[in-house]
Amino acid sequence: MSVTSRYRNAWEGFWREAPDEPGGVFWDAEPSVTAAVHLTLLEPHLAAPGLPLLDLGCGNGTQTRYLAERFPQVLGLDLAQAAVDHARQQDKDGEGRYRAIDAVDAAAVEQLHMELGDANVYMRGVLHQCEPQDREVLARSIATLVGDGGRAFVVELAEAAGRVLMGLAQGPSGPPAKLQPVFRHGIAPGAVADAQMPAYFRAAGLDVLATGELPLATTECTADGSRLELPSTWLVVGRSV
Repeated sequence: MSVTSRYRNAWEGFWREAPDEPGGVFWDAEPSVTAAVHLTLLEPHLAAPGLPLLDLGCGNGTQTRYLAERFPQVLGLDLAQAAVDHARQQDKDGEGRYRAIDAVDAAAVEQLHMELGDANVYMRGVLHQCEPQDREVLARSIATLVGDGGRAFVVELAEAAGRVLMGLAQGPSGPPAKLQPVFRHGIAPGAVADAQMPAYFRAAGLDVLATGELPLATTECTADGSRLELPSTWLVVGRSV
């Protein structure tokens, strides 16, 4: 199984047009308000911090570079080769490594696990963007990658965030500037029910070790100039020892 050509082409097109400057992409918030916050939630549950860390859905690598300063082996993974190209170009110091992979291609994921062994996984805002038929498959891929010893931190937009985004898109002036390319390429966020997210990972054979809610930072601002933050749900998953 692999993603549809429509879905792949949408992301390739988005990343080919994406600006290079920091914060030019809607969700490309600085690590101090994204990965740094998430690591405080993941680290207490890491059974083996020295395992490779995979930034799944790495985009232009902003979070990957931050993670590479804190873990010995970090690999940024993305469906779109154009995203991987951005990440490599922006990683001037060669802090991370990057690779294009279709994470719903079971054979490709198995090969990566054979290469690296068990890994810890960081995934931010990927599941809700997937086509519905791919979500269970993606959860199974994460189960393959973490194996017996790894852990995954997964953070996704909550149901309430979808209503916020659609409200922004349908406002009198249309979507904010940084959201316009997302909608134009046909990758508007889909709805994942809050209760469904842990169910995907339990069905894949993983235990939910911790869960909670927090605001997910974007690079857009509201009318009063404050940062736009969206409701999100996070999980730490893995196989209990």
